Order: sequence, then C-alpha cells, then structure tokens
Amino acid sequence: MPPLVRAAVALMITAFALYSFSVWAVFLTRRLRPWHAALFWLGFLSDTAGTEIMRRLAGGFHLTLHTATGILALLLMLGHAVWATIVLIKRAERSIRTFHRVSITVWAIWLIPFVTGLILGRRRGH
Repeated sequence: MPPLVRAAVALMITAFALYSFSVWAVFLTRRLRPWHAALFWLGFLSDTAGTEIMRRLAGGFHLTLHTATGILALLLMLGHAVWATIVLIKRAERSIRTFHRVSITVWAIWLIPFVTGLILGRRRGH
C-alpha cells in the first residue's frame, strides 16, 4: 500500500474511532460535555485530512454516490461540531440533554461514505 494511501486510511480510521466514541458517549450518558465536542472536532479534522489526501490521489472529486455522501457527511460533521460548541457555550440545558438524538443520526449518515470507502478500497486492492 502506498504511503499516502496508508496515511489517508489511518486518518479515516482515526476519524471513525474519535467520532464513534464521542457520539456513543453522548448517547449513553444522555448529556453533551465539552470533551465530546472536542472529539467531534478532532474526528471532523481527521476525516477532512483523510478525504483531502484521497481527493488528491484520485485526481480530484468524481461525482459518485461515495463522493456525494462523503461531502454531505463532512458538512453534517462540521454542523454537528459547531452546534455542539454553541450549545455548550450558551449552556443551553435542554439541548445539552437532547443532543444525543441528533448525534446518532449524523453518525449513521457518516457511516455511509465510510463503509462505501472501505468497499471501494478493497476493490482497488489498497
């Protein structure tokens, strides 16, 4: 496996670990905490960096289901992290207690490009 592909895969796996852990931690505790938001941001940054490496390796974006869902997932992750940060800064207690509902939905949508990326990578032999 070429080094850049390895780097992208490592970043995507890091994003998966950080994002999944933080989303499920919010879900299980039913309360958004600052460290959850920090992990949302780190997951988003890892995913963005991995996506950028893959985009460069592919010679740009090519319109596919994987690309479309990937862009949607990145935008949702960004919105999710921003909203978590705002909710915590404002100390919006109701949103702090119900944030887990949105988190699971965003995570489930994010899984689509993650899984299709795994499948496409296996087909290409990376």
